[in-house]
Amino acid sequence: MRYLLMFLFTIILSRAEPITPLPQSVPVDMDKATLGKALFFDPTLSRDGTVSCATCHDIFNGGDDGKRVSTGIGEQNGSVNSPTVLNAVFNFRQFWDGRASDLQEQAAGPIENPVEMGNTFPALIKKLQNSHYRTWFARIYKEGITRNSITDAIAEFEKTLITPDSPFDRYLRGDKNAITQKQKEGYEIFKSKGCIACHHGRNVGGNMYNKFGIILSIKDDNPGRYNITKNPSDKYFFKVPSLRNVTKTAPYFHNGSVNDLRQAVYFMAKHQIGRPISEREVDSIVAFLHALEGGIPKSVTE
Repeated sequence: MRYLLMFLFTIILSRAEPITPLPQSVPVDMDKATLGKALFFDPTLSRDGTVSCATCHDIFNGGDDGKRVSTGIGEQNGSVNSPTVLNAVFNFRQFWDGRASDLQEQAAGPIENPVEMGNTFPALIKKLQNSHYRTWFARIYKEGITRNSITDAIAEFEKTLITPDSPFDRYLRGDKNAITQKQKEGYEIFKSKGCIACHHGRNVGGNMYNKFGIILSIKDDNPGRYNITKNPSDKYFFKVPSLRNVTKTAPYFHNGSVNDLRQAVYFMAKHQIGRPISEREVDSIVAFLHALEGGIPKSVTE
């Protein structure tokens, strides 16, 4: 029944534009965002002063770290591939398993994770109070430095990390010459093959969960959403990732198991859609995915 609904959903989407352009901006408190930017790049947030948010989320290179799994303090390896922070504000949930409802809740996770930053908020707050951050927080937050104000500032900065200037956004806004003919063909194939059933909306994904290995089961030690809900029907379900800037975020999938974008497209056609796909069709889809590349967010470069 689930697969039938997906098929019907694809048909419905085909009658209207299933992808919409990103907004040029989102409401942001720039005082908080400026503070959050400093925190995002500051390894002081980690217990040993070696890992910052930017360590796993390189804004200048796709918003992730380019590794199969991320490395935290003490050279410890995590268990999942680092998702991009770019356009994360448009995701309906955060983390692969969706355990955080928004950016602020997500920001707290890595700080306290023993494999990532390995810190505690009491220890971090004490450290920040003995630095220039004390007066900075006092100017913006009545409560000063707290768990809430730290994560709120980081989240406010992350809201600015959007890439609304991709060629495909310009195309959707009316510039029909913004993408090539091959990219247009790739978009049509992307829709006709059924990729659009999961990768749609303004973030081209990030707005639903789906099973990893719908058509062909995949051996996976990570049960995904089941870790949170303990509902057997949620086993191997993960948040569908956004495909924006996907050309810059290899390796792919929650486990970083595929290094090449073409191979990722083949993999999805076989395991998720169960439809044959030719080399030419893969080439066209990859060309379309290049049209989703946006520039480095202005909040970082200005």
